[in-house]
Amino acid sequence: MLATVDGSQPRVRPVSPVKTEEFTVYIASMRSSNKTAEIEQCAKVELCYLTKDHDQVRITGTAETVTEDRVRQEIWDANPLLRAYLKSVDNPEFLLYVVRPAHVRFMREWALEYFDVPLE
Repeated sequence: MLATVDGSQPRVRPVSPVKTEEFTVYIASMRSSNKTAEIEQCAKVELCYLTKDHDQVRITGTAETVTEDRVRQEIWDANPLLRAYLKSVDNPEFLLYVVRPAHVRFMREWALEYFDVPLE
């Protein structure tokens, strides 16, 4: 799940990472999506993932638009769904975000206490 802010209203939606590097997460999006406007207004976001055992990982960070052609092409080449839906890496609707972590927390199911995860 990705949480953003729409004015004073939080918004949450499911997202699938297209690439991860440790706790740095890449997310594909459409220029016309609501989350694009929300991230433009406030780049602070939070991702929350749940394991099959209901353990949680929460990544608080900043979403940045990826413009580097090499990275966009690498992710494009590795994701058939992107290619099928958008047809071209040059499609102006294709946006790629990288969420760089500022804070990561972990909680086991029903533990009711988060633990900070070291980033280095």
